[in-house]
Amino acid sequence: MRAYFQMFAGYNAWANHRIHAACALLDEADYLADRGAFFGSIHGALNHLIVTDRMWLARLRGEPLPPDALDAVVFHDLTTLRAARTHEDAALSDHVAGLTDEALAGVFRWTRKADGATVTQPLWAALTHIFNHQTHHRGQVHGLLSQAGQDPPSLDLPVFQKASGLGFSE
Repeated sequence: MRAYFQMFAGYNAWANHRIHAACALLDEADYLADRGAFFGSIHGALNHLIVTDRMWLARLRGEPLPPDALDAVVFHDLTTLRAARTHEDAALSDHVAGLTDEALAGVFRWTRKADGATVTQPLWAALTHIFNHQTHHRGQVHGLLSQAGQDPPSLDLPVFQKASGLGFSE
């Protein structure tokens, strides 16, 4: 099970790098334009992912949650956001690398920010959500890039698996 989540941590960093590189090709007006998405703009969606990753990493480490709202814009330009994204991806990858199969199967309790409810589930289920949440919002950004006239990169898992040599052969 550990190898599965290490793969997804690697995929997450790879896909984030690719989507941020595509965003860097946009002019600022297209990057910041409100396109009617849940977080408005590409920039809003990417900031949401930073905010939620920081919350999840704090939960995983047993630390207090950062104070930011889920729709907070914590970085006001793509350059700074990209640097923070790289840092967050490395921190999440490092955390996952230190987990054991026993820890992944263990009980994980966390408090939902939206309503204060306590959730109890296996750690593997929480990690599945973390990576699925990233994929969900990256998919939105992928679509928003298309709306902005950009040709978004492939984010397919088999493309990552082939590029990284993880269980892929032709």
